[in-house]
Amino acid sequence: MTHQQATILIIDDDRLITELVRRHLTQEGFKVLVAHDGREGLRQVYLHHPDLVLLDIMMPQMDGWTVCRRIREVSNVPIIMLTAQGRQEDIVRGLEDGADDYIVKPFELPVLVARIRANLRRAAMGPVETASSEEPLYADSWLSFNATKRRVTVNGQPVKLTPTEYSLLALLIRNAGRVLTYREMLEQVWGWEYIDDVDYLRVYIWHLRRKLEPDPKNPRYILTEHGVGYRFESQH
Repeated sequence: MTHQQATILIIDDDRLITELVRRHLTQEGFKVLVAHDGREGLRQVYLHHPDLVLLDIMMPQMDGWTVCRRIREVSNVPIIMLTAQGRQEDIVRGLEDGADDYIVKPFELPVLVARIRANLRRAAMGPVETASSEEPLYADSWLSFNATKRRVTVNGQPVKLTPTEYSLLALLIRNAGRVLTYREMLEQVWGWEYIDDVDYLRVYIWHLRRKLEPDPKNPRYILTEHGVGYRFESQH
C-alpha cells in the first residue's frame, strides 16, 4: 500500500474544517472517512480500520482524549491530535493518552499532508532506529535502559515509553556526552518534515524528563544546551 492509497479518518465536530481537509486529502490521493463526534469516530475505527486518525481534542459528548484512549485499547493506528490553542498541557495529555503527533490549528494543508505522510512512513518502518547498529545499554542506580529487550526501568520500576520516546532516548544514549543539535534530533527521530520544529522537540523532551528524571525541573540525565540542543549525561 502506498501512502496515497491509505485511509485517513477525520474525527472533528467542525464541519467546515473537516470538509476542507477531506477535499484536500482526497485530491492528494487518500481515501478519507469523516466522523463529527467521538462515538461515531470510534465506530468507524472499529468498522474500517483506518491507516491514520486525525483527532480533534475539543468535541461535545466525548472529547478527543477519551477517544484516543479508547482507540489505543484496540489499535496502534497512528493518531495526530488537532489542538486549537497549542497549549503544552493539552499536547502532553494527548501524548500520555497515546497520540503519536499533534498539529496546532489553524494549520496549512501542505504541512498537514507532510505530517500525515511522515507518520504513515514511521508506522510502516516501526520504531525509528538511528544509524548505528550497536544496541546501547545503560544502567545506574536510578535509570536502566536495555535496547535489546526494549526495556526501561526507573528506580527499579518498568516505565512504558511510546515508540517515539524510545527512539529519542536511544538516540541520546547512543551519543552520551555529545551535544545533539535540535535539527539533528528532529531529522533522525521524526524525519526531515520536522527539522525546524524546535518547540515540538521541547515538548517531547519535557515529557521524557517527567518519566525518567528524579526531579524533572532539575534534570541530571537529559541536559539542555541552550540555543544548540540536548545532551545525555551518564551518572556512572
